[in-house]
Amino acid sequence: MARRSPFPSWRLPPIAGEMSAEFAGTMILILFGAGVVAQVVAGGLGGHDSIAWAWGIGVTLGVYVSARLSGGHINPAVTVALAVFQGFPWRKVAPYILAQTAGAFVGALLVRWNYSEVLAGFDPGHTLKTQFVFSTLPGNGTLPVSLWGGFRDQIIGTAILLFVILALTDLRNLPPLANLTPVVIGLLVVAIGMAWGTDAGYAINPARDFGPRLAQYLTGYGGAWRDQYGGLYFWVPIVGPLLGGIIGAALYLLLIGRHLPQPADRGAEGTDRKPEYDVSP
Repeated sequence: MARRSPFPSWRLPPIAGEMSAEFAGTMILILFGAGVVAQVVAGGLGGHDSIAWAWGIGVTLGVYVSARLSGGHINPAVTVALAVFQGFPWRKVAPYILAQTAGAFVGALLVRWNYSEVLAGFDPGHTLKTQFVFSTLPGNGTLPVSLWGGFRDQIIGTAILLFVILALTDLRNLPPLANLTPVVIGLLVVAIGMAWGTDAGYAINPARDFGPRLAQYLTGYGGAWRDQYGGLYFWVPIVGPLLGGIIGAALYLLLIGRHLPQPADRGAEGTDRKPEYDVSP
């Protein structure tokens, strides 16, 4: 006998479920991502490799949480790139981004609350020493990387992300099978973190940076909007990833996508499941 849901049975508009999924998936991402940085920086447990792996695992789990309902974007750069090139409805772009940013904000608040004693003990003034637990800085707050260096880095890093995501999810290519696409995308984020984490902390996701940055500002980090040089930096991990995502998606379509054969029968898949990052034409 089917189990009845304990929640009311009225039907909400589909966009409500998609926003709920994007909220939850992005929150899961931040719970693991910001959580591991708090543990490493303020708790002294682990190192860069554990940060890279936890962020990648967070992406994998966030996509698994949200993929069935929303496609598992959990990143405004993904949403915008798919709207520009792959027919994702523009009317859904703003709701998706709002949900993603809200999920990141709530996830960061939970990390901030749970690690409040540890953060206060390590950095009583809530300064740059722990600011990058939640948001990114050029050179991770210590190395001499300029604002524009961070901007360049975010464009390149997110271009890599979207280029490979489209390659992994294009049904005309050789995508991972058996529902393993989120796992491989998580490994992609691990690789980006290990290879492209120095210059700007590899935000590569506007919601991942802005939501936690707002959360830390509201909980005692007065300098959250600025970098270690005093410049306004918050816009860099927003604008850079949005531009980089479009560039990466365009390069994939130019170099790979337009050369792939069209499927003979679009209706042969026999499923109504919403694929993660559906990029097939």
